[in-house]
Amino acid sequence: MMGAGNGMGGMGLIWFIVFAALVVIPFWRLLPRFGIPNWVSLVAVIPLGALILLWVMAFKDKIGGGRG
Repeated sequence: MMGAGNGMGGMGLIWFIVFAALVVIPFWRLLPRFGIPNWVSLVAVIPLGALILLWVMAFKDKIGGGRG
């Protein structure tokens, strides 16, 4: 009966890691094209962080990070 109230057990952490990877990897690839460092994509793990990053990318003036 110990731990019976936990429901998911250790699976919650695994699901969080999978979700985080599915959100962070696309941002990791897209942000350099907008001139934003890769590590900023880790902000997307925070629920409002992804929304803020999308907003910043939408209103960024130069696509391509100023190259060319």
